[in-house]
Amino acid sequence: MKKRFYLTYPPELIKEPFIYEVGKRYKVVTNVRQASTSDKLGLVAVEIEGEPAEIDKAVKFLTDKGVKVEPIELDIIE
Repeated sequence: MKKRFYLTYPPELIKEPFIYEVGKRYKVVTNVRQASTSDKLGLVAVEIEGEPAEIDKAVKFLTDKGVKVEPIELDIIE
């Protein structure tokens, strides 16, 4: 299964390698589809592929770390 999300990083978390960590900690493959960062905000469109339970764990990890995770409903980054 593949799911797409927008990840919004607050300024204090922009330099953290969370996408890398998700790929190492959980049985998922991450694919950054689009990204825009500055000193004040990071916005990443990411595709996460894996079993639904593993994707859920990855999303929980990100939200627990302070990253805002929003599902992308439409394929607007295709």
